[in-house]
Amino acid sequence: FPDTHFGVDLPGLGFKGPEHLRAVRDGLVPMADILSYQQIGDEPLLGMESVPFLVGSSDELKVLHKHIRPVYEKIAAEKHNQKVLYMVPWPTQYLHLKVKADNLDALKGVKVRVPDKGASDMLTAIGMAPVLIPWGETVPALASGAVAGVSTSSVSGVDGKFWEFLKTIYPTNHIWGSQMVTVNLDAWKKLTPDQQKAVEGVAKKMEPDFWAVSTKADADSLARLRQGGMEVVQIPDAMMKDLRTRTAGLLADFLKRTPGAEGPMKAYLTEMKRN
Repeated sequence: FPDTHFGVDLPGLGFKGPEHLRAVRDGLVPMADILSYQQIGDEPLLGMESVPFLVGSSDELKVLHKHIRPVYEKIAAEKHNQKVLYMVPWPTQYLHLKVKADNLDALKGVKVRVPDKGASDMLTAIGMAPVLIPWGETVPALASGAVAGVSTSSVSGVDGKFWEFLKTIYPTNHIWGSQMVTVNLDAWKKLTPDQQKAVEGVAKKMEPDFWAVSTKADADSLARLRQGGMEVVQIPDAMMKDLRTRTAGLLADFLKRTPGAEGPMKAYLTEMKRN
């Protein structure tokens, strides 16, 4: 999926994911493809999409983007010397597990691989047992029984051939993350007005296509997981309500440590009638 939209392979230049915002800001590269929530060390506000169970679908994500994108663009320009050309979400997240359950108590203590502290805090609040493991070590951990589940996208599930180890897929949509393609403002100002207009036009035209690619990648990968023998378990309303209730404190914590997020977050929740 990352290769389906234009950007810069910063790992090839020696920059790690959390350094991308800084690299563009300081002019070390003129342009980059930035995973928003990886930048929270430099800009906590860019973690809004990764608040657990805030967004339940790509349609809801579009509503959230309506409220947060102007904030992201202002922060990028005023604090980090860059212009946002477009944003496109990664495919949504699932819990891929060995067990099948219709309530959270049945999942208590299940060991699940997570990629970062945010996901770890989420699963701890739910009552599961998160294990922080790099992606490269995930399949060996599944094979050895060190974990009995993985928190990731369906695309990664296909990459890891999860059907060889796991049985069920829970469409939790628990966090989201978007790639932002940004350009350093000093580099941007060197372009002529016509060149700027052309680049903005291409970005605006292609952004909806990139969203569609993300959605299709998820659907195709989910179909492949089913083909391998995994079952998609629809989460009962009571269970989803329980998931949101148990993780509500994480939203409160986020707003407490990120005051600038309160406005757009409140506007989103009001529009979703979840205030």
